[in-house]
Amino acid sequence: MSTAPPTTTRRLPLAGALRLGRPSDIWFKPACSVVAAVAPPNLALLALGRLDLAMYTMAGSLCALYGHNRPYPARARTLAWVILGMVGGLAVALTAASLTTDAVVLVTVGALMAAVQKVLCDATRVGPPGNVVLTFISSASLFAPQTLGQVPGHVGLALAAGAWAWLVGMAPGLLRPHGPERRATAQALNATAAYADTRRTGTGTGGGPDRARAAAAGAVQAAWQSLLATGARTDRTRRALEHLVVRAEVALAAPADADPALLRGWARALGGTGRVPRVAGADDDLLGIDAELSAPRRPLWRRLGPLVPFAVRTALGCALAGYASLALGVGRPYWALVTAASLYQANVTLTWSRGVQRVVGNLLGVLVFAAVVPLAHLHPAALVLCCLAFNFGAEALIGRNYWLGSVCVTPMALLVTEFARTQDAGQLITERVVDTLVGALVGFATAVVVTNRRAGDRIGDALTAVEQAREQAARLLAGPQPAPRALEAARRALSAALADLRAAADAASGEWWQRVLPQERVVLAEQSGHRTLAATVRRQGTHSWDGARTTEDLRP
Repeated sequence: MSTAPPTTTRRLPLAGALRLGRPSDIWFKPACSVVAAVAPPNLALLALGRLDLAMYTMAGSLCALYGHNRPYPARARTLAWVILGMVGGLAVALTAASLTTDAVVLVTVGALMAAVQKVLCDATRVGPPGNVVLTFISSASLFAPQTLGQVPGHVGLALAAGAWAWLVGMAPGLLRPHGPERRATAQALNATAAYADTRRTGTGTGGGPDRARAAAAGAVQAAWQSLLATGARTDRTRRALEHLVVRAEVALAAPADADPALLRGWARALGGTGRVPRVAGADDDLLGIDAELSAPRRPLWRRLGPLVPFAVRTALGCALAGYASLALGVGRPYWALVTAASLYQANVTLTWSRGVQRVVGNLLGVLVFAAVVPLAHLHPAALVLCCLAFNFGAEALIGRNYWLGSVCVTPMALLVTEFARTQDAGQLITERVVDTLVGALVGFATAVVVTNRRAGDRIGDALTAVEQAREQAARLLAGPQPAPRALEAARRALSAALADLRAAADAASGEWWQRVLPQERVVLAEQSGHRTLAATVRRQGTHSWDGARTTEDLRP
């Protein structure tokens, strides 16, 4: 921790945090998947008259929210690990609940579990919804009345529902086995086409060419992560998609030479289940990929190191929020704990924005709950159907802004508490509002106090990596006839290093209590790096856009 004053004036946005974005291209996939995963177990329990067990089946069913951007072979592994993590967290929470009723001890256990869930989800890049759903289930389970003999049965229900969620998540692969890779590739092509347009006109929305370049670089990196997540290239369709991502990467490096209309045409061709375009003259495009596939993965413990400040923030913030809720006499301190856990983002500025979104969404959500609860109380079937509707609405809306999704998440969470027994709506609303405010205030204050000095160190490491990659590419360019494989590997290494530098600079610029950041050095490194990338692309004659036309199609 540090008490040093901030080096620059920090602005905490309000209106910007609530601005709505465009819906996700696949918003309906997680929305439909969660309904398909939750409905059968809940309806079965309704028929048996045991809705009090729905909290345990929902623990497994909600795993269907994960992995929708991953290729199906990688999704199978991701969903399996998420289900094991969810069930493991539930088992720990239920065991703790059966051994003690001391609320302070239970809050402490919940805070430590939240910290572990946060760093593991970030280190493995499991993707949305991240650690929040895991923490919600495990924290709520800590305060569920439980005996040690009941734990195996309740954990078994969660595991069975998780197995069903795995099947739901994998089912679309039967109809469109390369859907995630196609979408990621299309997004990279469209993003680089938009960047090429800004470079030609010198204008652009939301920050001009620099912002468009950052968006394109992120889309290209995401496309590579999607394609390389499946391992060795034995599939002709995936190889054709890799050629297209290389074209997007080339357009990012030399936008003035790119053809935006051609990039967008390729992106359109990837929609649906149509044929994948094959690019002419791309035989040497993938020279650097085999080396990347064979390179050893970075060990998990090394990925956990930079996340220590986030683990401390999460553990301390969740614990203090829970203790504050107990001090105020609120009966459900886990709501405050989960609110704090949901705030922590890449830096303090983003954490503030998430806090604003959480508070606004929850306050509006309790109003929705107040309007819906009379209907839900008419019959248990109405309660189940309301929860399913809010499950769908949450996933359909959360991509536009977190607060909008929270308007549905909040009443759903409140209705879930009524599966066991009907409760006083006014008390539920009051406790939820108090816990939301307490969790947001304490959670953000903890983020401010617990500093992340490693954010500045990461910039230094990223700058060094960019400079080394640029020097390697420049040495090859200075030679009379560089080996194509070496030049391609150098270009891809420089491209990845530049993307890491931009991500590190964005994260550090929103962090408080930092020493002065080397902004000028970052700008110069990016400018020289992109110039070297452009020179590398032009040296590789196989990347000429004059010959980059579709010569044949591949069936998926």
